[in-house]
Amino acid sequence: MSHILHVDASSRSERSVTRQLTREFLDLRRIEHPQEVVTYRDVGRFPVPHVTEAWIVGAFAPPEAHTHEAREAMAFSDLLIEELLGADRFVFGVPMYNFSVPSAFKAYVDQIVRVNKTIDSSWQGLVRNKKALFITARGGSYAPESPIHPFDFQEPWLRTIFGFIGVSDVTFVHAQALNMGDEQRAAGMQEAKRQLADLAKTW
Repeated sequence: MSHILHVDASSRSERSVTRQLTREFLDLRRIEHPQEVVTYRDVGRFPVPHVTEAWIVGAFAPPEAHTHEAREAMAFSDLLIEELLGADRFVFGVPMYNFSVPSAFKAYVDQIVRVNKTIDSSWQGLVRNKKALFITARGGSYAPESPIHPFDFQEPWLRTIFGFIGVSDVTFVHAQALNMGDEQRAAGMQEAKRQLADLAKTW
């Protein structure tokens, strides 16, 4: 029985495309894998703290130098890392904001990338044998043949940072061209849903 960590990062609620798609994907997964366990975290509507000086003290100073604030910062970071390491698979709903990820998701990533927790002292990833699915929503089309493809700093960064902590088995499903008219929006959503329906059976 596998365990999925589901994280949504959209600032929107019911109008969020990524929330809709992650929810629909997991509904399909339950049909195929009814015993699968899902842990949910919403960093879009309930943001995690940004890294502070207290966090840095907790992460890099010896325990005897920790302040009360540093211990609190580490306790929350530890909780997020425990959720991550406790899952076999990750489903991330990450809209594109300004060619990259929402600041709330960047803050989440900053909390889970830690020496001796998710990377070792030689910068080798410790989060191994996991699978990640990134479901994104984009106003434009950033396909390789698109003239705005070079503006896509979202997928390359996500591949890099999760690869850095050891997650190399990653899949992306992009709902693209959502702000390019009704016809292109419908086509982008249809294609994303088609891919997710296939993945629900095979991922």
